[in-house]
Amino acid sequence: MIIHGIAFIFFILCFLFGMTWLRSGLFNIANQKIKTWLHYLTSTPLKGAMTGTVVTAFIHSSSAVMVLTVGLASSGLIPFRQTIGIMLGSNIGTTFTLEMFTLDMNYLIIPSMIIGCVLYFFKSPHVRSIGMIFVGFGLIFTSIRAIQWLATPLTTNESLHSYILQVNEHMILALLIGCVLTAIIQSSTVVTGVTMGFLAAGSIDIHAGITIMLGANVGTCITAFIASIGGGTQAKLTAYAHIWLNVIGVALFIPFIPLLSMIVRMLADSADLQLAHASVIFNILCSLLVLPFASQFAQLIETFHLQKKS
Repeated sequence: MIIHGIAFIFFILCFLFGMTWLRSGLFNIANQKIKTWLHYLTSTPLKGAMTGTVVTAFIHSSSAVMVLTVGLASSGLIPFRQTIGIMLGSNIGTTFTLEMFTLDMNYLIIPSMIIGCVLYFFKSPHVRSIGMIFVGFGLIFTSIRAIQWLATPLTTNESLHSYILQVNEHMILALLIGCVLTAIIQSSTVVTGVTMGFLAAGSIDIHAGITIMLGANVGTCITAFIASIGGGTQAKLTAYAHIWLNVIGVALFIPFIPLLSMIVRMLADSADLQLAHASVIFNILCSLLVLPFASQFAQLIETFHLQKKS
């Protein structure tokens, strides 16, 4: 059991490392273009949401997009009110990664790793970045399959089994696990991806999986908040808006977890795919509900936090 636990931690680290390399490679290739898109395509909340969705889906990191957005707001390149659309879009865009995790791409793992390792030793930074993308891709899918395989024997441990039962039965505990782990790892995608592995192995139920995913949406706010420290008023307002948006969305959605569970069960048979669909539904609904009132939401954040500061 100790060996299984060590292997489990090892593959979680591999998953995190793979996501880091995938994001870094994509970000290095499109860094300047992304900044240009975020700067010029945010004049309206709808444009900002579309831009945030596309950019986040491309680089597989809502946290990276939010850090960039906070930086642009801090430097005065975009005003705080234009960041609302981006954060709404980033919440939608991050769900594409989870849907990608559910695809059967085992046959691509070894070729991807080989190609990535070869390209990484080229001198060209552009080619090296492509190599990082391939290696990251291979590590991610290797880790997902390994976590699914290891999750079942881990639950045979009596103490761990009782703990997992508590996660299934106590919503607050599942919510805290998702929130705290995401705040530590600073990636809601990684936490939700690992949760999908436990779901696929039958270790936890879909209610607990959805609750952990909701907690991860709250925990991911820590990245933008850290990025806003020392960044001025506009950067802090952007971080506060991100926190309030996710916290309120999760709080409003908690009573509807049973309904959401029933809906995703009708949409898919496999538990991991059900969680991916639940993430899509939650983030799209929250973003679409706020989008028409983006200006009012921004004004509310300014009123509350600027008055509080004064």
